[in-house]
Amino acid sequence: MGILSGLTKSLGIQSEMNMDEFMSAAEAEEVDVMHKAADFYVKPIALQNDNDALIVEEELKNRNLVLLNISPMARNPTRLKTIVQKLKSFTVSQNGDMARIDEDKILLTPANVKIVKRRR
Repeated sequence: MGILSGLTKSLGIQSEMNMDEFMSAAEAEEVDVMHKAADFYVKPIALQNDNDALIVEEELKNRNLVLLNISPMARNPTRLKTIVQKLKSFTVSQNGDMARIDEDKILLTPANVKIVKRRR
């Protein structure tokens, strides 16, 4: 065993890490080491409760696009409809846009970013 491998093993550092583990670790640190800083981001958010809707509103205020996964809230369709309606009202009031991507995903955009909804 080499010195470096012995040192990394004793410190508990893994030499191999899959991409999911890496992304989770980078997200936990709020650091994006793979890219330069950007003006705006596309942020995936899972809608699990009312607090997640507040996070979506904050991201839109910060001019980020949100890819909202609504499947965690699907088991409560009445609550889901209420939250989505609130998010729609907020997005429209901010001059943003909103469109359903598929059964489980909704795209929300900040002010002055519009989604082309018709297909050619």
